[in-house]
Amino acid sequence: MSWGVGETTRSRRPYHVGNLRAQLLEEARALLESGGRSELNLRGLAARAGIAAGSVYHHYASKSALMAGLAAGGFRELEAALKEAAATAPDATPIRTCALAYFGFARSQPALYDLMFDAGLISEPEVAAARDSAFAVLESAIAQARSQQDRDADTVHKVALAVWACGHGA
Repeated sequence: MSWGVGETTRSRRPYHVGNLRAQLLEEARALLESGGRSELNLRGLAARAGIAAGSVYHHYASKSALMAGLAAGGFRELEAALKEAAATAPDATPIRTCALAYFGFARSQPALYDLMFDAGLISEPEVAAARDSAFAVLESAIAQARSQQDRDADTVHKVALAVWACGHGA
């Protein structure tokens, strides 16, 4: 057996388990939906995914980081729902269509929606960026509405905030 540097480097297997980050988010989402946040812990997640606990920490340093990843993913899904609603809305009703898409998303995924607006997570950079991107889709759809054509950008922004707040409040 040789201990040469070149041989040791070649014999080492690189860390690779497919797309473990996506798998962890999928498993965490299932735990969130079935039992709420209390069911989310990194060791339990590792066991559910069939991996060593240390592998989870390779992708998420803490439970908070994992939850931020889930929340950001939720905002990306909300953004996609709003984009689809805006694209398919009749010319006269993009605001209503987007508001209904927002409500539908919130009702269909209450645990994820609640996590998305968690006070401790909402300011995390990844979550804030995803939230802002989803809001921008809503604001753009509102700006395109016939009823808003003569409005300035500030007014359109306020209407978008009102729709967003109504959706959140409902």
